[in-house]
Amino acid sequence: MKTKHELELADVKAIAAAAEAEALKNHWAVTIAIVDDGGHLLWLQRLDGAAAVSSHIAPSKARTAALGRRESKVYEDIVNGGRVAFLSAPTIDGLLEGGVPILKDGQCIGAVGVSGVKSTEDAQIARAGIAALGL
Repeated sequence: MKTKHELELADVKAIAAAAEAEALKNHWAVTIAIVDDGGHLLWLQRLDGAAAVSSHIAPSKARTAALGRRESKVYEDIVNGGRVAFLSAPTIDGLLEGGVPILKDGQCIGAVGVSGVKSTEDAQIARAGIAALGL
């Protein structure tokens, strides 16, 4: 039997605080979502000024990154590359950059999704949050 790592509340809070700090440092109004390895929402934080729709998009990006065990940008690139049939993939609806998986010892233990600014900036915030874990 394998040992499985999982996010604890202290981890989630550390990720959220670091992601929020990155967003505030750059004056970016975003929503930050953190999910476990099954894509289940553990944390949702909408900063002042973030668009309401971002509270739907951020969790979708995070869920896509967790279930796919890769950045959500991979799926955006697949669709942009012409494979539009991928849009019909079940339960994967966050096909935009900004979802980043959290990997420990080669295993996906969750993901962070951010929405509200340019997709590259969303991903930057997500990565800053994950970096707080020191993995």
